[in-house]
Amino acid sequence: MSPAAAPALPCDAVSPSPPKPDPAYAQALARAAAATVGGLEAMEAVARRLHPAELAALGERLEPLSERLDSALEDLRDAPAPEGLEPFHAQFLLGVENAAAAVRGFAAAGAPAGAVGRVLGALRLHCRAQEALYPLRRAFPSLGCHFAEPAWHERLADLDPDPPEGVGVGIHAAGADGDPDARGGFHLYVPERYAAADAEAGWPLVVALHGGFGHGRDFLWTWLREARSRGFLLMAPTSRGTTWALNPPDVDAPALRSMIDYVGERWRLDRSRILLTGLSDGGTYALLAGLEEGAPYTALAVVSGVLHPRNFAEGNLERARGRRIYLAHGALDWMFPVGLAQGACDTLREAGADVTYREIADLSHTYPREENDRILRWFDPSLAPKADA
Repeated sequence: MSPAAAPALPCDAVSPSPPKPDPAYAQALARAAAATVGGLEAMEAVARRLHPAELAALGERLEPLSERLDSALEDLRDAPAPEGLEPFHAQFLLGVENAAAAVRGFAAAGAPAGAVGRVLGALRLHCRAQEALYPLRRAFPSLGCHFAEPAWHERLADLDPDPPEGVGVGIHAAGADGDPDARGGFHLYVPERYAAADAEAGWPLVVALHGGFGHGRDFLWTWLREARSRGFLLMAPTSRGTTWALNPPDVDAPALRSMIDYVGERWRLDRSRILLTGLSDGGTYALLAGLEEGAPYTALAVVSGVLHPRNFAEGNLERARGRRIYLAHGALDWMFPVGLAQGACDTLREAGADVTYREIADLSHTYPREENDRILRWFDPSLAPKADA
């Protein structure tokens, strides 16, 4: 596969520094921004605690935030945008609407029938809200902080230097006919300060694989804050099918290699620092693709995944010797019981792999966002938070 990059997402064209609004409109904006950031953070918190048995209780936690966000959204809709602010207003309104719908949808998901589907829909809207709001991060300090790690909160402007003409930073999408929802493409994030960095230095790349029925457009947000703050290229591919090619024919591994080559031809990629990571089926597939002959990855990090039988049949364990592999798994995982991860750890170590195993006591089958820090420090100590570096 040789993907053609689509232009930056349309929302990137919205000015991040709108004219000063009148006081009444500014008040509506500020209230909506505060409620929206609170909703985004709450969604991230409940996503970390996902478990089928806990959905009703998690939804109840969101109800007060949902009411606050809906009220702020109503006020924002009633506040007409001053002249010259219409594009900004439309973009911000889209983000607030998606955030409100995400929180409302999760809060209403308590009834058993269809609850899982409603929760997954709410989580996707949470990603859409971030996508719409990211270009406005400089207009609201609270949004700027949401998209940066704490070490940068007092110097957000340093994350957004003005790029030279023609330097492609920010979020890019590559897919069939430029469709960001197409399968088989990828989403790429290049930190805005890439353009101001040493022109000779290569940048590490994190390739993050979504879980079953997921999409790179959504999974990108699981890692963007860290990529923006610590300085690495981030690619979130999308599987050709509804999940990764766990069974032959493997159409995804060649596509992933082609995507990496595409990035390496256009940005300063350090090929000695390429991490392949993934969640659930994405983690399982990371072991398959990462251990195949000639794989370009220098380290593998698996979250809530398993060791697929194809690894035994295709000789991947023979290639595991000396490979750096990070396994993170929840003790409460209801889809892939933790014993499978423990067995995978033992098998890989017996094959000579350099395995770091993390069993997380309170984790179910969901993504532990806090694990990104440990994975990055393990992968490359230079990617520790800047305050620690």
